[in-house]
Parts: sequence; structure tokens; C-alpha cells
Amino acid sequence: MAIISGSRRVRRTPFSDGVEAAGVKGYTVYNHMLLPTMFESIEDDYHHLKNHVQVWDVSCERQVQVKGPDARRLIQFLTPRDLSGLREDRGMYIPVTDQGGGMLNDPVMLDAGPDTYWISIADSDFLLFVLAVAGTGGFDVEVIEPDVSPLAVQGPQADELMGRVFGGAVKGLRFFGCGRFEFEGFEYLISRSGYSKQGGFEIYVEGSERGMPLWNALFKAGEDLNVRAGGPNLIERIEGGLLSYGNDMTRENSPLECGLGRYVSDNQLDTCFGGRAMREEREAGSKQMIRPIAIDGDLPPCDRLWHVCAGGARVGQVTSAARSPDFGTNVAIGMLANTHWDAGTKIEVETQDGMHAAEVQAQFWI
Repeated sequence: MAIISGSRRVRRTPFSDGVEAAGVKGYTVYNHMLLPTMFESIEDDYHHLKNHVQVWDVSCERQVQVKGPDARRLIQFLTPRDLSGLREDRGMYIPVTDQGGGMLNDPVMLDAGPDTYWISIADSDFLLFVLAVAGTGGFDVEVIEPDVSPLAVQGPQADELMGRVFGGAVKGLRFFGCGRFEFEGFEYLISRSGYSKQGGFEIYVEGSERGMPLWNALFKAGEDLNVRAGGPNLIERIEGGLLSYGNDMTRENSPLECGLGRYVSDNQLDTCFGGRAMREEREAGSKQMIRPIAIDGDLPPCDRLWHVCAGGARVGQVTSAARSPDFGTNVAIGMLANTHWDAGTKIEVETQDGMHAAEVQAQFWI
């Protein structure tokens, strides 16, 4: 496989020196930045994540900072989720939609200080969209990408490791709870969140110069916990139904089709981008929906869309798939038509090496 050629367009991170010293074997590019994807192997990293603790360089989750008197009003204009419940100690997952109700991003929003919010984005040039809306809409805000790089600590021993570095109080955070905790004289905004189902935290590291001292401290404190470098794991995220923007969902899909209907608030649909389209879809019912799928046989890498067929007709597509060692099957995420999305429905998946029998599942595997 060809390697990624480095340049200033594909940015290193504050933790890249540590990632390289840990023996990274694979990268992808995410928000114009390196994202480590593999250290030992996908399967070995998967087992380690489920049993121990890993430190992930997820600097690629860039922050769009919106600051000013109209900051919250601007962000509410962008999302169908009601933000009235946002507090300093709670982050919020917010789908962001275009004029037609299509997904533009699915970030996490954090209160970062007085009239200041960080939108921790998935892979898209979302900063440019927010700049355009702010400028043309006359909002009294400043929109920038701050020098903030998330570092994730994930796995069953994440609480123990974080308590050793930041103090026992950090272990009291609830899911999506957040607060500021001190390390070496600086307070870091930390949330109980992360792109795995194994539990853990995300540390928002302000200032690139603080990256490696924190990285090294986590590894030193976790030596007896078998701490390792890691990253979002393909197998584990599919098992848990964690969607990848730009892969499992795009602008062609609404939040309702992506199973995110609980984040679409009726009281926002008259004022947010794409609200009318989402209201119409909610009233009429969605024509397709994200579903878990188990696929038979030996699969090639899912590096392209796989058509889903039934009775000779196309009824959807598979966007992510991998072999699950723990569940003994090929786990997959697909977008299926409402005629074929019920659990137990038999379908066929057309891969680059042929057709494979498959079945729609009632739920994801975790």
C-alpha cells in the first residue's frame, strides 16, 4: 500500500513525536491532520483497548471556537438540537445540517468560558461554513480555530490512569460531563467522552507546547496498567454503532436517517437550517435508516461502498465492515431502505470479490 507523503497540508500534531516513538504502523488523514489508525495490528489493538488502557492522539478533532455576545445564538441556528440544556459542566452532541436537512457535521459542543464555545468537529471543513454564516448573518462573534488538540484516554483502566495524573475528582465526571483539572500548574478542560464504547476521557490540550509533557506523564503513570498508544479502532466502533461522518453518513443523509432523531428538537425546526425538511421527514417517515448488519463469509477490506440487494434490486449500501473476533461474525454498518430494515431481514451484500449473504440485526453488538 502506498504511504502518505508528508507536507504542511497534512499537519503533524503536538503528539506526533510520541506516536512515532510508540511504533505507529498506519495513519489516515482527518481534517488535514494525521490520525493514527494502527500500532500492532487492528485485531491486537482491538483486544488491548477492551482489556487495558490506551492514549489516543485525536488532535484531528479540530475545534471551531465561536466567541462573542451572539455565539450561542449562532450555534443554535446551525443545529436542530435545543441547546438550552448546555451547561459549563456538560458537553452536548449536536448534529449540524444544511438547508435541505442533510448532515454537515456531527460535533460535540463544549462551554469553554464566558461567551466562548468549542465545537469539536468530525472530518469536514466546518470552520469555513461557520465563518460564512457568521459573516452573512450579522452575528457579533469571532470564529477561529484555536490551538487546542484533544488527547483521548480510553479503555477499562482509563479512570485509574486519569486519577493518577489529574487527581481522583476527575473520576467523578458523568458521561459527557466536563470540568477543568490541573496538571503541572495548568488547568485542562476534560470531558468523559470518546470514540469508543470502552469508556474514557478526552483532554482538550490548549497550547501545542503542552502536548508531549502530558503524553509522557500518562505513559509513565500507566506503566503497570499496560498503557499503550492507540486510536479509534475500526472493529470496536462498528460493534458499538459509532458512526463515521463522511463514511457512514454524508450530506445526502438527514439526522433522522442516521438514527439521531433524539437530537432533533421539534421546537427548533422553525428556525434552524433544514428544519422544514426534517419536520416533513418526521411526519412522513424516513425512507431509509442506518442499521447493523451481519455478513457471512470472508470479506475483503470495506474501502468502498458495497451495494445491498434483495430480489435482484438495490435496497441500500454498506459503508463500514470488519471481522469481529469477539462476536465471531462480520459486523457492518449500512443504510437500508424502509422496506428492508427490519431485524431478521435476509439481504445480500455485493463486495468487490462477489456477493455475500447477510442479515439485518436488531441492535449493534455492544
